[in-house]
Amino acid sequence: MRNLWIFLSRYNAFFFFIIFFTIGLFLTVKNNAYQRSVTVNSTNKVVGEVYTNLNVLKRYMSLGMVNDSLARENAKLKTNILQLQNIDTAKDVIVKDTLGVPQFTYLSARVVKNSITLRNNVITINKGTLDGIVAGMPVISPGSGIVGYIMDVSEHFATIRSLLHKATFISVNVKKNNAVGSLIWGEGNLDYRKAYIKDVPNHFKLQLGDTVVTSNFSSFPAGIPVGKVTNTGVSKGDNFKLIEISLINDFSTLQYVYVIKDKFAAEQKEIEAKIQNEQ
Repeated sequence: MRNLWIFLSRYNAFFFFIIFFTIGLFLTVKNNAYQRSVTVNSTNKVVGEVYTNLNVLKRYMSLGMVNDSLARENAKLKTNILQLQNIDTAKDVIVKDTLGVPQFTYLSARVVKNSITLRNNVITINKGTLDGIVAGMPVISPGSGIVGYIMDVSEHFATIRSLLHKATFISVNVKKNNAVGSLIWGEGNLDYRKAYIKDVPNHFKLQLGDTVVTSNFSSFPAGIPVGKVTNTGVSKGDNFKLIEISLINDFSTLQYVYVIKDKFAAEQKEIEAKIQNEQ
């Protein structure tokens, strides 16, 4: 306490100046209309700028939650769109429930780890068995393009065997003529923007820019865009050729993915396993 009084007595002139200056400023603003209006306007401007900056900061801090919410909404919309596209219009029946039971549903997930420079690239997402994720599920990107397959799963996380992996093979076809082949990556090429389609019959005529999509023979829903043809075919000396494509997906900026749940996947695998056992 003694030190406080010594400090106040030593700097009393400064403190008296602050007190009288504040009182003078208050009286000036209170008794003069012009000064009062200038002060109010200036104060409102400063306060407004402060609140604006705070709102910008709040919006920035909430971007993660907004992105997660949008990803979930997009997953629901993709499920409904795919469901409507798969309605069998050839049947001569009256469909009362146009939605029906979907074969495919989408689950949004956030990418927590990703690699694109390795020979075998793996992606980690923040969804696991508690969310219904199981090994083998196909994965696509929010915009367009395929990402890979679920590889290993824990309660809260899962790893994806990326398309940029030597063990990833996906059945695709050229949209205009249904030329079917196997999409692969990494055979003499480690560019994350390019891939190859092998085992395409030589008699198919292709052009640069032809669209490549997933085929009916893959575990992906048919018709998902994959890429564009950039080389119409490198002959391997037999009845098939190798096609180079540019991928639609930019794996270097991948932040969210959609895991696809196939309602009939387990049933299909079970019956196909019986055929293999008979052979």
